[in-house]
Amino acid sequence: MAYVPGVALLAALAVGCSAGADSDANGTDSKAGTPTVTPAPPGKYLTLPAPCRAVPRSTLKDLLPGAAELPGDQQDKVFRGSAAVTYDTDRKVGCSWKADGPNATRSLSIDLERVVSYDPAVSDDDRADTVYAKKEKAAGLSASATPGPPGEKDEKDKKGEASEGSGKAKDPADGDAGATDSADPSPSGSDTGSDSTSGGASTGGTPGSSGSPEEALPSRILDNLGDAAFLQDLPKKAGSTAQHHTVSVVFRTSNVVVTVRYAEQPALVTQVPNGKELQEKAQALARKLAETLSE
Repeated sequence: MAYVPGVALLAALAVGCSAGADSDANGTDSKAGTPTVTPAPPGKYLTLPAPCRAVPRSTLKDLLPGAAELPGDQQDKVFRGSAAVTYDTDRKVGCSWKADGPNATRSLSIDLERVVSYDPAVSDDDRADTVYAKKEKAAGLSASATPGPPGEKDEKDKKGEASEGSGKAKDPADGDAGATDSADPSPSGSDTGSDSTSGGASTGGTPGSSGSPEEALPSRILDNLGDAAFLQDLPKKAGSTAQHHTVSVVFRTSNVVVTVRYAEQPALVTQVPNGKELQEKAQALARKLAETLSE
């Protein structure tokens, strides 16, 4: 009888262990209420194209007309482009081209960034949208801005402002204020400050041409280009010793953000680049790149 209490204790421990096992089997432990986090979906793009081969040679000939004046071997060198130095070509790549012409110099650069989110709760697309939004804000734009070229209403507004100011002398500084504020491009944009001549004398660089900064449309949100896009116009003031005109088009498609910079610097400071032409060609190239990425 002296051993009965010990036997009873062992029996009680066995019952307790059995109950604990049953509890674990039924999933009633203390961690049962912990929610499971579902990872956000990955982005559409897992790689990036070779940047210096992303722009067709025929397109480069149109964008860099000054190259047509060069010997064959020099043309090939211009059209090969210069790849940007990056440490991870799966995440960021770029290429630039430049051609001098008799009337002006034109330059072009493209940068592609594949955005990856390391937060399982944030998708690659959402992270890329944040990266794009910062660029848009830096350009002084917002998604609430009216996309596309100014409409008829804007023209009427301009006429109304002109009529209101007709009774007073115009301060010369007023006309240049906007251009001055946007004249200095971002560090990356300044690399393309020396730009190439439009094939011609009729486009940029010809005195009296229709391509004055005043006639170029302002920076704005763009429609029908990727998931989101904007254009930034950076003209220099006429007569500036650093006269040049740079246009940047930035767009996002899924988890890739693309920047196109196209610029012209006339041979003479008295010549004014054709800002409208620069904008049209930069947009056309951006759309081609968007199509290439979607293939």
